[in-house]
Amino acid sequence: MGRALDLARRGAALAHPNPIVGAVLVRGGRVLGEGFHIYDLRDHAEIVALREAGPKARDAALYVSLEPCCSTGRTGPCTKAIIAAGIKNVYAPMKDPNPKVAGRGFARLKRAGIRVHLVEDFTQQAEEANEGFAKWIRTALPFVTLKTALTLDGQISSRAGSTTWITSKASLEEVQRLRHQADALLTGIGTVLADDPRLSERTGLPRRRKLLRAIVDSRLRMPLRSKLVKSAQADVIVFTTQRTDSPKARALGRAGVEIVRVPAKRGHVDLHAVMRELGRRDILNVLLEAGAELNGAALQAGIVDKMILFYAPKIMGTGGVPMARVPARWFAESPALKNISLKSCGADFVVQGYFHDVYRNNRTRRKN
Repeated sequence: MGRALDLARRGAALAHPNPIVGAVLVRGGRVLGEGFHIYDLRDHAEIVALREAGPKARDAALYVSLEPCCSTGRTGPCTKAIIAAGIKNVYAPMKDPNPKVAGRGFARLKRAGIRVHLVEDFTQQAEEANEGFAKWIRTALPFVTLKTALTLDGQISSRAGSTTWITSKASLEEVQRLRHQADALLTGIGTVLADDPRLSERTGLPRRRKLLRAIVDSRLRMPLRSKLVKSAQADVIVFTTQRTDSPKARALGRAGVEIVRVPAKRGHVDLHAVMRELGRRDILNVLLEAGAELNGAALQAGIVDKMILFYAPKIMGTGGVPMARVPARWFAESPALKNISLKSCGADFVVQGYFHDVYRNNRTRRKN
């Protein structure tokens, strides 16, 4: 099962908008076939493994990181192929969060006489691997991870409008891995004006779609000479409350930047409208890399599902910028992180936790 999950992770940025899935066929302690899903190659992981095994698959055990599908979409149902191949046992750590499957695949296999085993020791890993797909398939909204680097006293910069390098090289490399797993990066115009970032992914790993770089810019202050605009190749989008036919909007459009007007809420971009638009574009995972203002707005709006905090073992002292600007009255009602984990990353340590459990969200997605 560990190997199946490792294979599944190789589909990061290649399987979306489908879930990432890995499969391994085993008989007598020997691996007969294995595979993972790549969207553009169509075949699901189980089919890739079955094809590699060929006739040897009969009476084998299938280890797969997600419940096999039982419906017809771009491909036929994997359950049909598994039954036809003569598989005896299927081991999986979780049900498919897609309401069209959600246990029906397991039931179909059982009716055919195949023994189905839920491997709960790997359930948490499997759910984390597809948390973006789970939320999107049920709600049509992307899964939002707020990532930030900060000091032990909770500050992200020495002063407003400045750039302060806080964390280690190892943490910067880990952030690139997170960017590779994301479909979109989201930041605010304040970060663009202060840092002039490119917001690129530099892992060198293959992607099916370009990483979408999204900016919240209510007053449309995006500089035409910024690195984002200069590097735009149909992969930069600005969400604003301003008219899309203004001279500035037209100039940005000519430079290859897409301008999307969304409703205003208390004078700022409505972040819920931004999430709906990103979900409509089949964006499953959003990595929020922003400053105190947008971090605070996202937390208050309740759009953040997960937080990853990179703590450097340093003290900034007075006068620094906090991780998020929120009114003091918000603290009394602010949600607490759950399922918290802690790990080291070079000289730093990383705290990860969840606000929302997407696998217990029963809302139905508007389309398949």
